[in-house]
Amino acid sequence: LAVDGVSFGVAAGELVAVIGPNGAGKSTLFDLVSGVQAPTAGSVRFRGAPVERLGQRGAAARGLARTFQHVRLLPERSVLENAALGAHLRGSGGLLRAALRLDRAEERRLLGEAARQLGRVGLADRALDRAGALPLGKQRLLEIARALAADPVLLLLDEPGAGLRHGEKRELVRLLRALRAEGIAILLVEHDVDLVMEVADRVLVMDFGRPIAAGLPAEVRRDPAVLDAYLGGVA
Repeated sequence: LAVDGVSFGVAAGELVAVIGPNGAGKSTLFDLVSGVQAPTAGSVRFRGAPVERLGQRGAAARGLARTFQHVRLLPERSVLENAALGAHLRGSGGLLRAALRLDRAEERRLLGEAARQLGRVGLADRALDRAGALPLGKQRLLEIARALAADPVLLLLDEPGAGLRHGEKRELVRLLRALRAEGIAILLVEHDVDLVMEVADRVLVMDFGRPIAAGLPAEVRRDPAVLDAYLGGVA
């Protein structure tokens, strides 16, 4: 089973990280939480409603936004336009009206929100560049900006540190702390254990689809089962 016996919650203003070896079930867990897949047993609840009934669109409308392990952008469109896709989810006119420029005032407002989020992730100076021309690390930051433009209450980040340089990771740490301070709930999957231990309030460790440890970062880092399965015996 890809995800077996996993049970946890994420509160407002809390960052919960999920770690584990490749194939542990982390990405499948994300797909279940975000409504991409429906569970064959059990339930995922978001703001009191079952995600399996809401589906992806319903969950997004209630304030769930996510990034992906493999970057999903429109490479030929601008950085600003890609970020604005997230803002369109919160617009009253909808994607079609905005795409047809039928509501210029709303379009300006949403583009302004997208520009604000690009500034938060350090991409303000690349707003008019083609998204496909960005290095991989900055494409991941663009995905975060797009998710933030949707004004989420729950943010799912799948490997946001992959491909980031040291300075970019420090900026990511500062951004995650700021978002948490704003009351956004964050569920993070990340291979960089040092980054996880620095930013997480709680850590869930998975192996072969099952949870093997959960708790405070310092506790998890010392757990014998975690050391054996994932951290290579180095505390």
